Amino acid sequence: MIQRIILRKLPRSTRNDILTDTYWLCDSLGLSAGRDTENISSRIIFELLSKYHDISGVPAEQLASGIGISQARINHHIRNLALIGMVYRKKKKICIRGGSMQEAVSQLRKDADRIFDELESAAIAIDEYMDIQDCEKR
Repeated sequence: MIQRIILRKLPRSTRNDILTDTYWLCDSLGLSAGRDTENISSRIIFELLSKYHDISGVPAEQLASGIGISQARINHHIRNLALIGMVYRKKKKICIRGGSMQEAVSQLRKDADRIFDELESAAIAIDEYMDIQDCEKR
């Protein structure tokens, strides 16, 4: 499975506002970057957390209706959120990974650590092949 994890270091707002924090977190994870000018991905996350956190998922049609967009658009954004690893489909329902934002971020951190472990292993192999030693050890 291919996973796309984007991390952006953005200044966090000093406003103590749940919507602002949710948007900042989503922006920091690259969910609102690029063509998502209406912040639909962030709105999906907010909708899942605010209305459906206590149940085991919600149908895409219900999410689309709650946000006020077409089902085709919601499915496009859900595919992107699943690619990142923030949500998953359970049968025909959409769920936040881990059941909460904290757990979703924690699991994304573990995913990123595994990716960096693989990158580091490849980097070591490249350096060994090129006979390059760690400059701190020279």
